[in-house]
Amino acid sequence: MEPFRLSQVAVVGLGKSGRAAIDLLLSRGVRVVGVDEKAEVEQSDQLREKGVRLHLGGITSDALAGAQGVVVSPGVPLDKPVLQQAARSGVAVMGEIELAYRMLPTGAGPLLGITGTNGKSTTTALLGHLQQTAGRHTFIGGNLGRPFSEACAERFDVHVVEMSSFQLEGIVETSFLGGAILNITPDHLDRYPDPRAYAAAKGRIFDNMPQSGFAVVNADDATVVALARGAQERLARLKKQYLAVYAFSMGEGLPGFDGLALAEANGFRFNFGEKSFFEVANRALRGAHNLQNAMAASLMASLHGVPAKVISQGLATFGGLPHRLEWVREVNGVEWVNDSKATNVDSSVVALRALTGRVWLIAGGKGKGAPYAPMVDAAKGKLRGVLTIGHDAPNVKQAFGAECPVHDCQTLERAVSKATELAKAGDTVLLSPACASYDQFKNFEERGDSFKRLVRSL
Repeated sequence: MEPFRLSQVAVVGLGKSGRAAIDLLLSRGVRVVGVDEKAEVEQSDQLREKGVRLHLGGITSDALAGAQGVVVSPGVPLDKPVLQQAARSGVAVMGEIELAYRMLPTGAGPLLGITGTNGKSTTTALLGHLQQTAGRHTFIGGNLGRPFSEACAERFDVHVVEMSSFQLEGIVETSFLGGAILNITPDHLDRYPDPRAYAAAKGRIFDNMPQSGFAVVNADDATVVALARGAQERLARLKKQYLAVYAFSMGEGLPGFDGLALAEANGFRFNFGEKSFFEVANRALRGAHNLQNAMAASLMASLHGVPAKVISQGLATFGGLPHRLEWVREVNGVEWVNDSKATNVDSSVVALRALTGRVWLIAGGKGKGAPYAPMVDAAKGKLRGVLTIGHDAPNVKQAFGAECPVHDCQTLERAVSKATELAKAGDTVLLSPACASYDQFKNFEERGDSFKRLVRSL
């Protein structure tokens, strides 16, 4: 049953995607009940003014009473007993992505989905940029930026959608023409019983693919390859359908794929079609992790008909995402880089490995208890010094003190000022805190914006 034919729908979880789902439903004349575990939610007065009946303070059967459909936001687990009971009673239970998919305008373009533990936001943004460079009217969103429900307001040529594992749990009929899994490492184990369940949720991106569908996977990640092979077998057995699987690899790749993107010096090459070479010299795509992201996005674009020349142009002009190894400016030969999104040690390790030359690191904030030793190892041979900020500064100093000079700056403003004194032409000053921001900032975006403002005022 399609949601827009239902007279009353409950939306569970009233965050960003939940409110977008409500607006979409109201635009189609559907009565909406808003449900949330919190006793008070953002914009509750505005929701009531729009005619939404609110049930706050718990997700109960009474709150769902009378609803013919339930739209569940990604942060709400679908295995809640009240939601399972609703499904057993015949109520259509789905995620916000599924709702929007069923409400896309007639003639809307296909969906290209990106998932994985790391890198999916950059890959989604890059694939969207490649599509736009090809002149296509492109929706970019999902887990990144705009909720998918906003795609229903107009007709797009193609939809590039970042998908979290939580969002993939909530799809029913959603069909991706192309789906990519970048990598899988254990994550969200507070929600999943084990890593296999988390991986299985990611693998749902290959469900419901059309005959012309294609998968793009990381050939160097055995879990990802196994998910693609499993999807191939299921589709062959159930639908007598062949799923084309393409892969990208930092090594020599593996046999058995329909095509490969293989890393080379300064770029990568396709081993199929025109066997084109693509240079990756863009500052926004520095580092091995971004080379993988570039290969994945370029494969998706090529398989959807974007010419090689346009892909090369898009790789060169991509501006990157804010706060992710974001180049800010160069002052007196010193490069300043904003990686405020690095709120954990693993993310900062990636940033340190991506940079070459001499680095001054600004790190610290609200620590998460993880040891900083991996960062010390990643920075060997390139680190000139560390400038510490925030609550966890003593622990950062303890980790790095034996390796390089450590300057206790306490605040970001003082760290930028000290780095200005110390850095010389050819050096890079990197903000990659490895910590949460909320000891001194509202979020990592505010921290990164503050850094950029300070650097631009130099």
